[in-house]
Amino acid sequence: MKIYFLNKLFYFYTMNKFAKLNNPVWYSLNETHKNIALDIDGMKFYKPEFCSFGCFINTNNTEKAMRTYSKLVDGFYIVSKTIPKHPNNLILQKAVSCEQMVLNPSNLITLEHNSNIIKLTQVHKKELYELIMLVMPGTFREKSFEMGDYYGIFKDNKLVAVTGERIQTNDFIEVSGVVTHPDYTRRGFAKQLVHYTSVQIIKKNKTPILHVMDINFGAIKLYKDLGYKITDKIYWIYYTNSNN
Repeated sequence: MKIYFLNKLFYFYTMNKFAKLNNPVWYSLNETHKNIALDIDGMKFYKPEFCSFGCFINTNNTEKAMRTYSKLVDGFYIVSKTIPKHPNNLILQKAVSCEQMVLNPSNLITLEHNSNIIKLTQVHKKELYELIMLVMPGTFREKSFEMGDYYGIFKDNKLVAVTGERIQTNDFIEVSGVVTHPDYTRRGFAKQLVHYTSVQIIKKNKTPILHVMDINFGAIKLYKDLGYKITDKIYWIYYTNSNN
């Protein structure tokens, strides 16, 4: 009877944990990142100096909150499985369909690293920002560096590839910022960095997750090769002010 009870308890804990992935930003801003959250009329957003996106629970409470947040930023994303109502001062520019992928720690492959990977510090903050803005400008801001740990590979005395952590709950950490300088691609840096970052997340007793555009077949294959599985689809919906 005791074993049955423990098995049921574990089952409900696991189901509750994975249910958070239906709205990962909401739980991130309620848990690990609550100190950098803005609560606006029933919605939650990251403080703009960290990154520019948010989320909601109730679709009836989105218009006022989005109007308020839009006064703080030029553009922002809503991360959701559904597209919310938006106020007339905003233009929906795009809804990026992403695969949500999760790594069961037992499925992580063994990978030999032929590059030296280091944990980045405040000394590297400016170089990290410049590399990401060169290759993949979007939600990253200078204070995004403070949202989690970042790791990098240096070649020719410069930072050429990085990967880091972004959305975080008590159970999950999102692998993000997977960037390689255009002059240093096709050397396996991204695969090594995602693998290394995933290992570090597992060491923190959390589950690695990530989001990737569903048309980015090359990246999806790379993540699958490492052991990640597609579990769901989620939209990153981008809005700008109509007077921009």
